[in-house]
Amino acid sequence: MAYSTLNWKRPQDTPEARQRREAKIERLLYGGDDDVLGKAYDGRLLARLFGYVRPYRRQLMWAVLFMAVSTALSVSGPWIIGRAVDGIAAGDRDALHQWALIFAVVAIAEWLTGRRRVHIMAFVGTRVITDLRAELFRHLHSLSMSFHNNMSVGRLMSRLIGDVGVLQEFITWSITGLTRSTFNLLGISMVMLLMEWRLALVTFALVPVMVLLTNYWRKHVRDVYRATRQRLSIINGYLNESIAGIRVARSFNRERRNFWHFDDLNRSFFDANVHAARLSAIFFPGVDFLGSLATALVVGVGGWLVMGDALSAGVLVSFVLYVERFFDPIRELAQRYNTFQATMASSERVFSLLDTAPDLADAQDAVDIGPIRGRVDFEQVAFRYKDNEPVLENVSIHAEPGQRIALVGETGAGKSTVIRLLARFFDVTGGAVMIDGCDVRRVTLASMRSQMGIVLQDPFLFSGTLVDNIRYGRLSATDEEVIAAAKAVGAHDFIRTLPEGYATHVEENGGNFSAGQRQILSFARALLADPRILILDEATSSVDTATEQIIQRAMDTLMAGRTSFVIAHRLSTIVNADQIIVMDRGRVVERGSHQALLEKQGVYYNLYTMQWQQHDREPA
Repeated sequence: MAYSTLNWKRPQDTPEARQRREAKIERLLYGGDDDVLGKAYDGRLLARLFGYVRPYRRQLMWAVLFMAVSTALSVSGPWIIGRAVDGIAAGDRDALHQWALIFAVVAIAEWLTGRRRVHIMAFVGTRVITDLRAELFRHLHSLSMSFHNNMSVGRLMSRLIGDVGVLQEFITWSITGLTRSTFNLLGISMVMLLMEWRLALVTFALVPVMVLLTNYWRKHVRDVYRATRQRLSIINGYLNESIAGIRVARSFNRERRNFWHFDDLNRSFFDANVHAARLSAIFFPGVDFLGSLATALVVGVGGWLVMGDALSAGVLVSFVLYVERFFDPIRELAQRYNTFQATMASSERVFSLLDTAPDLADAQDAVDIGPIRGRVDFEQVAFRYKDNEPVLENVSIHAEPGQRIALVGETGAGKSTVIRLLARFFDVTGGAVMIDGCDVRRVTLASMRSQMGIVLQDPFLFSGTLVDNIRYGRLSATDEEVIAAAKAVGAHDFIRTLPEGYATHVEENGGNFSAGQRQILSFARALLADPRILILDEATSSVDTATEQIIQRAMDTLMAGRTSFVIAHRLSTIVNADQIIVMDRGRVVERGSHQALLEKQGVYYNLYTMQWQQHDREPA
């Protein structure tokens, strides 16, 4: 349906419908942990964050030094202007020229030191975030599949991009910004007291009002910030889901309703921002008003002192300039509070992710398994994903090196769980999985998985070229070896017809190739890796009959001489298996060859006659 033909206007709502929508948004807002702000200040998190800055402490010290010099030069500016004004009042042109030249030199020096400080902190912030992202990436690849099954991609991306970006903002700008504002505030206060303590007290008389206003801001901005961040997080997640599932949305004609739901979320975000704007409209104009009021008081009292010859005009001008600058650091510190809140929240989420211990890790006494021969034994294996929900019970499977083992059964029988345990994506809760007589829990994951090849039902292709995707299985392979693997599985035939051949760019998840072509490419990738144990998870379930014949020949090539575990719904894939394991509700109920199981007329026979007879070319 074309965009122009869609009627995006929402029909007239009933109060009940609006109430249901609001309740749905409330459930979304408070249904996760990604928007919890945590403590307003957590020294433990801050110390841990600064641990990443420690390797760059020398650069940070230089940045602080440049910042201190820049601040001192900035604070001296109004005093120099005051001296120039006194020179004007006295008619001393030499003094005027002298102080004007000094002011120009100070301004240039302030610019140079500020520029250097910004450059150093940009470098430090970028390096720290580069290190942190690299650690997060490594850690995510060490976590088990159960973690990735339970954690959505959107939430992970929010932490890797959004939260890490907040930390970069804090390290790059807020650290020196907070310090600079504090130094400015203290420096200006000291200079004001030294120049004219009476005018300083007039200015400081408004500080209690400023403290009350700032305290009001601090108390309310936390909740307001939390509300806006929550809603933005939900919008980002829904956008990600909607774009990823756009084909399904269009096939069910859901565009309008999806837009209406997005409109609800967008309006909720708008309302939260309006609330934040109202709060800002109280605080920041209030700060400006107090600054103007302080300036008026200083001009009034200072003017009276000037007329009484108790104060020079230059000092009054300097004081007015200092008063205007006095409230700027206060305003900036209040604004930085919002950033500080975001930093605490993001630090908590990032470090909680880093603190997530892998469910699967090499045992302390794990050893390299060495070259695998290919014997696989499941010894009375039991497994459950959750307590009181058994998935496998007392499963025993024995495969000799080079044998083809087929796993069949209804959906939910436990077939995929068996191969996940073999690849040690999960650990058994009972029994043991053995490879060449070694418990997989006692060998290093890298040494074992480097000798395994897995072809999934829905193969994943990465961005890059076709040759990059095939070489993914063995990065050291030459172009000739890549082409040889493609020829062996039948991928070369369609690759050579492409305008760019093996240099063809792969669109997102292989969208510019058919399901069958993606599957054949995954076979080439597995063959190039030359695994000793091969796992095929319904590798022919999404292809047509002609492509299935190509894949069948590729599978024969791929499985030759390798221990293979095959899950398939199509009989042609498993009819020649050395052993067929029939599973039902997490148990092995039958095992044997295709013909022997048919003659037995048990569970396998029933599956065959009900689901697979149309695929069998030989009479039962």
